[in-house]
Parts: sequence; structure tokens; C-alpha cells
Amino acid sequence: MEDRRVGVAVDFSPGSRAALKWAVENVARKGDHLILVVVRPEEYYEQGEMQLWGVTGSPLIPVKDFSDPNVMKKYGVNPDAETINIANGATQKEVTVVMKIYWGDAREKILEAIDKTPLSFLVIGSRGLGKIQRVIMGSVSIHIVNNASCPVTVVKSHYESHDN
Repeated sequence: MEDRRVGVAVDFSPGSRAALKWAVENVARKGDHLILVVVRPEEYYEQGEMQLWGVTGSPLIPVKDFSDPNVMKKYGVNPDAETINIANGATQKEVTVVMKIYWGDAREKILEAIDKTPLSFLVIGSRGLGKIQRVIMGSVSIHIVNNASCPVTVVKSHYESHDN
């Protein structure tokens, strides 16, 4: 069986939760590795152990550690309950779920994750910004789609499961 590594860009926003939910329901299958790619601003790794991972990103963090506040505190990340529940749900499909945390610019670090992991596929959420907002603020998802070395799916933040 092919060793697929499906990445999901996660920032714990409604858009990234929608992307994670979509990836679990529509892409992840038995035997896959689902890698939650989290990018934190650089100032979060200026102290402690995080300095060790500033260049390469954190080690892969198993899903069982997502809900442990002591483990997540050392990475400067605080996953919300819904993201944790979605990730735990993926394990019921016999999918290995891990998190990899990077520090820096989201555009650069997500592309780095695609190439260095390497990812077979990436799912990223969209905040649904209008054209003017995208021009002013820039769009991480558009940048990733235009520069990624793997297939990318952008999920609109209003995605809902058919089970709800």
C-alpha cells in the first residue's frame, strides 16, 4: 500500500477546522499519515526548547499529545477541543495523525513542509476574504496553490459535514 502523507494546514481557526474535517472525511484513508502543519510567528520560539526546532520545525507530535496542555505549552500551541476531536476521529479510520510545528512566515513554512516531509497532498482552509482584502492582506492559500510541489485543495470555511 502506498505511504500517503496528507498535510492539513492548521491554525485552529474555523477555516482550518473545516479543512481538517474535509480532509478526514474525503481524503484520509486507512494507512495514511495525516500531518497537521502548524505555523507560529517567529517570536514564539525565542525561548527554551523551541530554539532547537526553529529551523527544522518540531519533531512529529502524536495525536495523543494534542490534548496534553503541558506538552503543547512547550511548543507554544493551544489546540482547541474541536480540532482535537476531529484529529482523534481520524484515528478511528486507522489513520496515523501527527502534528508538525514550524516558526516563521506561514507561506514559506507550509511550502517547506510540503517539500521536506514530503507531503503527497495538502488541504488548506480559506478565510473567504474578498478580492480587495486578499490584495491588501495577501492570501496564504493562493500563494500555496501557486507554488506548491504537490496537489492542494482549498476548503471554504463554511464547509459542513453531511452528518450534521
